[in-house]
Amino acid sequence: MGTHSPSKIGYFRWVICALLFFAATINYVDRQVLSILAPDLQRGMGWSEIDYSNIVFAFQIAYALMFLVSGGVLDRIGTRTGYAVAIVWWSLAAMGHALASSAGAFSFWRFMLGVGESANFPASIKTVAEWFPKRERALATGIFNSGTNIGAIVAPIVVPLIAVRWGWQMAFIATGALGFLWVAFWLALYRRPEEHKRLSSKELAYIRSDTTDPAAQLRWAPLLRYPQTWAFSLGKFMTDPIWWFYLFWLPKFLYSVHGVRTVDLIPYLVTVYLVADIGSIGGGWLSSALLKRGWSLNAARKTALFLCALCVFPVVVVSEVQSLWVAVGLVSLAAGAHQGWSANLFTLSSDLFPRQAVASVVGMGGFAGALGGMLIAKVAGYVLQWYGTYTPLFIIAGLAYLSALALIHLLAPKLTPAIA
Repeated sequence: MGTHSPSKIGYFRWVICALLFFAATINYVDRQVLSILAPDLQRGMGWSEIDYSNIVFAFQIAYALMFLVSGGVLDRIGTRTGYAVAIVWWSLAAMGHALASSAGAFSFWRFMLGVGESANFPASIKTVAEWFPKRERALATGIFNSGTNIGAIVAPIVVPLIAVRWGWQMAFIATGALGFLWVAFWLALYRRPEEHKRLSSKELAYIRSDTTDPAAQLRWAPLLRYPQTWAFSLGKFMTDPIWWFYLFWLPKFLYSVHGVRTVDLIPYLVTVYLVADIGSIGGGWLSSALLKRGWSLNAARKTALFLCALCVFPVVVVSEVQSLWVAVGLVSLAAGAHQGWSANLFTLSSDLFPRQAVASVVGMGGFAGALGGMLIAKVAGYVLQWYGTYTPLFIIAGLAYLSALALIHLLAPKLTPAIA
């Protein structure tokens, strides 16, 4: 290890990681524009709560279905071309929202956005595998994934300001156009490490120092017989939808219950996603710290998951709280706990399965989480349309993590590896 001094090796791999970080940021900016503008669009266009849920559902169904195929497409055409095509696609779809004037038209553009955005995570993970040795992949993944929270912070600052000054259509056009700027940098800077002229021979040797040619990815069907697969996938199915609920319904909740909209949303949404960023790092740190103290893998991971689940639970009373900042504080705590939960849940896939099976298991879990997102979209629409209250939705959010942990423990009581 002493021979791998960073100053002697080089740092160009981190330039590639920075590109992934900005792609994740743009991804979440484009994804969140609609939810920030939803209170005004719903009022101006006469959408019902069910109409809005159908618009969200259109994104979720495209995202879920394409999650099953985007990885294979990227493997066939390569990361450089595949990622560029995906971002051009979703940027055009994001800008296309400006042409919409009905719930049906918004649903169409949300579907197209979901098709493109589904490639973001598979492309980023594949890029990290190409550009980083195993010992640095977790750090690189954590850095690029933090861009999602940054995007969720940037959007509520930038979008209302653009919408107030130039109109809601320009908010979609301006944010969507960011993707084209990213693609220009990506095509200029990205090649496979073996083909890159700016990569030193020492850095290339370091990137390949602990890797071999990747083993063949396992098919899904044989993995279905392992309870560990279901533990991970059900955990995603039950808890990913809660994050989608915050992402797409929180601005509407703040408007409906507390009368906050457009520019006034900025401090509240920024607070939520800043705490979420802290939770993402803190949750991953916690289980790692417990492992370093000699705790077993089973105890460390499940203790971290349990503490995150407990921190989410108080969100059950959010819709009954009169103070705006107390409500935002409870949602912030829940969002941070979700990200800490998610960091540990993702790690279970590599704890329980060998390297050549992890991508398949993560794909199954991602698909399950997207299915859950589709379900919460429909449930939220009908609950709000029929009963006009967010209370049942926050109760579901508060109980989901403890329930998911109980299932995980039932299916994987000792977190023993599924495949020897």
